[in-house]
Amino acid sequence: MPLVIGHRGAPGYLPEHSRSSYLRAIAEGVDAVEPDVVPSKDGVLVVRHENEISGTTDVSTRPEFAERRTSKVVDGEHLTGWFVEDFTWDELRTLQCRERIPALRPDSAAHDDSEPVLRLRDVLDLARQGGVAVVLEIKHAASFARLGFDLAELVDTELRAAGWWDAEDALVIESFEPLVLAQLRERGIRVPLVQLIEAEGTPWDLRARDGADASSYASMLTAAGLDVLAGEVQGISADKRSVLAPDERGVARGAARFVREAQDRGLRVFTWTCRPENAFLLPAFRRSGDEGAFGDWRGEWAVLRDAGLDGVFVDHPDLGVGFFGTARNS
Repeated sequence: MPLVIGHRGAPGYLPEHSRSSYLRAIAEGVDAVEPDVVPSKDGVLVVRHENEISGTTDVSTRPEFAERRTSKVVDGEHLTGWFVEDFTWDELRTLQCRERIPALRPDSAAHDDSEPVLRLRDVLDLARQGGVAVVLEIKHAASFARLGFDLAELVDTELRAAGWWDAEDALVIESFEPLVLAQLRERGIRVPLVQLIEAEGTPWDLRARDGADASSYASMLTAAGLDVLAGEVQGISADKRSVLAPDERGVARGAARFVREAQDRGLRVFTWTCRPENAFLLPAFRRSGDEGAFGDWRGEWAVLRDAGLDGVFVDHPDLGVGFFGTARNS
């Protein structure tokens, strides 16, 4: 049965990447937790999903930081707000975590502004104390490289300092950008590397380097693409829509062929993200109620369970452990 990975902790219940979110995921029996990292102005790896932080912290309410509001282009997207790289860690540690989607998850939003932003080191310590693994995602590496940040070097240095550099059984590193994974290989990192794969589009770092000739995510899932990946990484992590392979009515046709084809090449296959709310389910699995109501999540997840995946990312760890861990624990 697949590993169950607490995606940003337990964000179905508590603000993502907060200490209590990770502790809840660990307490509910996940095999691993997943922090995303971006660098502060002084090179500290901060646990945030994006470098623009107005939606997941209280920074917009802090008058002392009002003048830091600005506009930037990140991976081709024009964004306005407050950006991690414009703050030192000492400033960032004063910010409080907030729920990303309060309209869908009001119970989580009730815990806003009660816990500070974390560093990677904080999450590594929580995982070690809780006896779970870590799936570390590197975000926006190409965009940060243009700002002078070498994320491969920062991650390498931090993992060595924390004693996780060669933690092969306890750590996985993943990214949507293959070039930063290649840089980690060149540095001799001794943990499994996983290529994240969107349902559509092209990795931003390859687009920036190769223009119209850049390899798409879809091409990575062809036989030729999987052959290449098998020589570069130890696993892939695909958008669940790619695994479910829905038809035009939103009915799952999965599991997609690439799951078995990748595993036949020695690659581990993960998928993200299993969420029970109607807003995140394929149309065929949505039920009555608003977007925040739970639909037929068991029906959708059953397709993923039967696909023989090596790991699944979940927002509600109790549901994930209960559903995907049933056979493992029986």
